[in-house]
Formats: sequence, C-alpha cells, structure tokens
Amino acid sequence: MNVKLPLALTAALLISVLATQAQATDGEAIFENNCASCHDGGSAPQIGNKDAWQPRIDKGMDTLYTNAIDGVGGMPAKGGNADLTDDEVKAAVDYIANESG
Repeated sequence: MNVKLPLALTAALLISVLATQAQATDGEAIFENNCASCHDGGSAPQIGNKDAWQPRIDKGMDTLYTNAIDGVGGMPAKGGNADLTDDEVKAAVDYIANESG
C-alpha cells in the first residue's frame, strides 16, 4: 500500500513530533536545573525509583501536577523556583513520571 500524504499534513505531523521531543527535552532540563538536587540524591523521592513513584503516579497526573505546582509535604511550590511556569513544572513532572513509572 502506497499512501501519499499531502505536504501540509506531513509538515504538521513532523512539527508535532518535534514539539513532543522538545517538550521531553525541556522537562529533563527543567528537572536537572530545578529538581535534581532533591530528587536525584537528596531526601525527596528519587527519580527512577518505581516503588517510591508508582503510588504517586497512581493518583493521577493532575494530582502530581498540583502537588508540584502548589507544593506538598516538605517540597515548596514549584520546587522553590517561583519563576517556573506551570507548564514548565508539568514538563518536569512528566519527565520524572516517565523515568520512574
């Protein structure tokens, strides 16, 4: 089967894939610059630790986002960086969840 996609649709699909990849990269960079000091060697749940993260992930991404944005337990809102946008925090949460769940 030879399916030819119109150029505009092909371009839109490519842009979507690249945007998704960029978001994943941004989430990793945001994590490294803002979250790693606690979640990669500190006292917070460690990235990649499925036993620590699975119960949190099971509560749903909206709960994870809210906790990261507003703060929870000993974690301050936005990990202590009020300059982060909600979308940047969500990208970091997505990165942590993907690496940990």
